Amino acid sequence: MRLIRLILGQLILLLNWAFTPRSIKRDAALQATIDNQTASLTLYQYRACPFCVKVRRTMKRQQLNIQTRDIKRCETARAELLAGGGDLKVPCLRIDEGEAGVQWLYESGDIVGYLEGRFAVGG
Repeated sequence: MRLIRLILGQLILLLNWAFTPRSIKRDAALQATIDNQTASLTLYQYRACPFCVKVRRTMKRQQLNIQTRDIKRCETARAELLAGGGDLKVPCLRIDEGEAGVQWLYESGDIVGYLEGRFAVGG
């Protein structure tokens, strides 16, 4: 089973690389504003997880500079996700809302919907 997962994971990464979506182009000032907003976001993920790839493709398409943390390779990230989100499930988007607190958003579809709603493709 581990061999199958390894092969499928590498295949997913290869296909993601081969068919990388194009990033949208924005005015430099608008992109700087969006970069400032994405500084409060962190994606906890596995590199070869197909659901994580789905979220990262949305980030690429929307040109969102969101920090990613691989919980398989980083014990600190794993501990942060478990302590904050309460579950070692990926993908998980950590949304730091300042004084309003921190929100942990699981499920790739919900994360993609949040990113598309907050950072509409048109800017």
